[in-house]
Amino acid sequence: MKVLILGSGVIGVTSAWYLAEAGHQVEVIDRQPGSALETSFANAGEISPGYASPWAGPGMPVKALKWLFMKHSPLVVRPSFDPAQWRWILQMLRNCTLARYQVNKSRMVPIAEYSRDVLRQLRADTRIAYDERSMGTLQLFRTQKQLDGSADDVAVLKELGVPYEVLDPAGCIAAEPGLADVSNLIVGGLRLPEDETGDCHLFTQRLAAMAAQRGVSFQYETTIEAIETEGERIGAVRTSKGRLQADVYVMAMGSFSTPMAQTLGIRLPVYPVKGYSITVPITNAAKAPVSTIMDESYKVAITRLGDRIRVGGTAELSGFNRRLHPARRETLELSLRGLFPSAGNVGEASFWTGMRPMTPDGTPIVGPSRYRNLFFNTGHGTLGWTMACGSGRVMADMISGRKPDIDATELSLQRYA
Repeated sequence: MKVLILGSGVIGVTSAWYLAEAGHQVEVIDRQPGSALETSFANAGEISPGYASPWAGPGMPVKALKWLFMKHSPLVVRPSFDPAQWRWILQMLRNCTLARYQVNKSRMVPIAEYSRDVLRQLRADTRIAYDERSMGTLQLFRTQKQLDGSADDVAVLKELGVPYEVLDPAGCIAAEPGLADVSNLIVGGLRLPEDETGDCHLFTQRLAAMAAQRGVSFQYETTIEAIETEGERIGAVRTSKGRLQADVYVMAMGSFSTPMAQTLGIRLPVYPVKGYSITVPITNAAKAPVSTIMDESYKVAITRLGDRIRVGGTAELSGFNRRLHPARRETLELSLRGLFPSAGNVGEASFWTGMRPMTPDGTPIVGPSRYRNLFFNTGHGTLGWTMACGSGRVMADMISGRKPDIDATELSLQRYA
């Protein structure tokens, strides 16, 4: 079959790769001049199945209220008259119960762990390189309250069979020697040894190049103008470069999937949650992180990517606003300087923002739509890099008429019906 994929971020490109591997004729279109130039460009770099947790949890409403009054808050809300923003917030609040948190996490962890395993197989088969490391993730606690609060997550990890280590300060420093100079700030940590890191942009561009060698066609600088329907099917996609037709269509446009789906009469519960990052050149490798550290105090991830440090965080609800706010950069720099003060040259850091496509329950939307030949692969939020290969493989299996290796039933849009 011919498959047309809308979007060439990491989700679109992994979908293209596995569809081509399954024997389909694949074409990918994107308005950008290349792959992974929006949300996939400078994310935090984590591949963290163990941290595949929904933001909506029992304590979130109270935490969110406190964060709104903090200078270096992990959450920023810029209210607007956009009904989609308020609808999404209300839906998220409905998921802030223990029962829904447990259900949502049980949906997220399997696709995240499966995706990590699929990525490992891809790496073994193709030798693709992307500044990858397989040295785990350390969630760092600066207060006893944070450490005590991790007990709920530990219980879920234990129930799901995810390997973990609860560390004292000495154990944290053994895992991340660069923290030795700030041992007085550390109360403890939760380490997930199976987690990985890597440059998502580099991975996506190299996988796109390999997919092109396999016959996948990439049409860049191509804007989607409209999607034509024919009864219960998609008939064509009108673009700035003409009308494109296929047997099957995959919408992998991140946050932009929502307004596009709306033109088809489909309410997609995906909202752009803006994130920020800085990328810092390493000047002292011995003082730099080995892998990823999650700074629990600021909800910031600090990741080693080759000769650079990627610092990512902040959740900002402000629609599709791309403005770079200096205050968000200050928070990222504060976290890095506090934990790795002599690791890199912050003055030479690049500053970036991207739109994470978030669902209210944290679980991505991977599966069919009410149109028989239209599939969604979007809504991965902060875990697009973590879940990309697994989501692409599941999508290829669905379209090929094969049963996916994991139960993907509850990943579909139907759960919102």
